[in-house]
Amino acid sequence: MMGKKKFSIGEFSSRSGVSVRTLHYYDEIGLLQPEKHPTSGHRIYSEEDVHILQKIISLKFLGYNLDKIKKMVKEPSFSIDLADTLNLHMKALETEKEKMEKSLLAIRRVTTLLEEEGEVDSTVLMSLIGNIQTEKEQMEWMENHLPQNVIDELDNKSEEERIALDKTYIRLAKQLKELYHLPVDDPKVQQFVEVYLQETFQFLGEDLVQTLGEVDVPETEIEKFEQMNPSPFSKEEEEWLNLAIEYYMKQTEMLTEG
Repeated sequence: MMGKKKFSIGEFSSRSGVSVRTLHYYDEIGLLQPEKHPTSGHRIYSEEDVHILQKIISLKFLGYNLDKIKKMVKEPSFSIDLADTLNLHMKALETEKEKMEKSLLAIRRVTTLLEEEGEVDSTVLMSLIGNIQTEKEQMEWMENHLPQNVIDELDNKSEEERIALDKTYIRLAKQLKELYHLPVDDPKVQQFVEVYLQETFQFLGEDLVQTLGEVDVPETEIEKFEQMNPSPFSKEEEEWLNLAIEYYMKQTEMLTEG
């Protein structure tokens, strides 16, 4: 009868596709420990080790860490408990997938902006990335506080429209920081406010702006939404912008009444 086939660590590595370094590590932590040659101490792998390694590779593929795998490879069979555990892992992987998709979206948008703009203020860029990270939370907030037609309109904005808005946001943020030292009634500031409001209305649309103006949302809830949208401006800059907008609105009302 022929003896069971044995493999050196190099042969086992080539056969399995797992590096020698990884096999050394698995041996050190007690995950996959082959027999050792009695005189040389070289590792000798068997057909049984092939099956154990396949278990390890499969369980790693399913998302288990090595500590958990170390316990699971000793099991001769798996029961309904594995299905329960897999369901938990599936949820964890879905959460990780969602994070990865957000990261990819942020990378694509930031790359596009940097390629087209050449240079972007770091605070503004981090603000945009923060907004992308919290898009799901923002949508959940809107579903609880805004009419469905508003949500649908915002959700249906194309990626091109969103990038265009990002570019506008970058340009306006830069202008705001340049004008901040001026009084709110300065013509340059008022011209900036006019463009700022026009760009906002253009993205949202007149009907959507009117609908939003009619929505009654508690101040505490508005604050929660604002916390999801990291601002690139200091508190003083935001207060200055609000005063500039108030002054612009008053001047517009006076002209209308006149």
